[in-house]
Amino acid sequence: MAVRGDASIYVDGPWSHRSVSANGTRFHIAESGDGPLVLLLHGFPQFWWTWREQLCSLSQAGFRAVAADLRGYGGSDKPPRGYDLVTAAADAAGLIRSLGEANAVVVGHDWGGLIAWTMAAYHPKVVRRLAVISVPHPLRLRAAVLSDPFGQGRSSSYALGFQLPLLPERQLLRDGAQRVGRMLSAWSGPGWPGHEIEQRYRSAMCIPSVAHSALEYHRWYVRSRLRPDGLRYARAMRAPIQAPTLHLHGSLDSCVLPAAARGSGRHVEAPYRWRLIDGAGHFPHEELPDRFDIELRSWLADPEPER
Repeated sequence: MAVRGDASIYVDGPWSHRSVSANGTRFHIAESGDGPLVLLLHGFPQFWWTWREQLCSLSQAGFRAVAADLRGYGGSDKPPRGYDLVTAAADAAGLIRSLGEANAVVVGHDWGGLIAWTMAAYHPKVVRRLAVISVPHPLRLRAAVLSDPFGQGRSSSYALGFQLPLLPERQLLRDGAQRVGRMLSAWSGPGWPGHEIEQRYRSAMCIPSVAHSALEYHRWYVRSRLRPDGLRYARAMRAPIQAPTLHLHGSLDSCVLPAAARGSGRHVEAPYRWRLIDGAGHFPHEELPDRFDIELRSWLADPEPER
């Protein structure tokens, strides 16, 4: 069923748009192909469109590829609460069930990657395989920020500015969300993004309530560290990941340093594959989609991925 709405979100292509209800919330998805389900979860400051190349390549490889707008983004609902990783993981697990499947391959980038890690710990039965892009395991990320204050600590310092009320939203949206373009350029490798891609993401951030919702994820992650909910989350994330895991990272990533992502395999008991994509920054699936797709599709085709 086609969905009409903001042209910056409902982009035409070899996919279809529709709404799906899960975990008491309505989510916008774009889907393409038939076969085993691959759920694609985007990061900040993007939306489902970040997976446009993979919607095509995965469907051609015999998969049903579904790219969802996270709670608070794009065409999905933007409720006042629920921007913690536990709720976001329940959202994604509910999406898989609402799509008629018991489990799926879950692919997550940036915040979508943190959600994917969380799903594998909280909802292990719904995650058949796990592919995480440009972000370490949540416990590894916390450790890297503390142990390397002039490396990953400095790279993550932008999130501290997001903790203020109201002002960060205004700064993010100023001059047509110009800061979104600056972040994309600063975190990527040379030559990306082009003008059209930047404008698409800036326009999507300007949809009412998106900027606030996007920043609420960052606020929960930082503020919850010493609260009971954050401590419970950290304890739950100590459970070893049982899903075969592919971990991809751009060698030029200045947002999440490759050194911070390395070491996440210690949290995975299942087969774990680490791949560094040379020449890519924080967005390897968009910057170098052909190389990214080779890594992802070869891993999906491997019945017994190596440790």
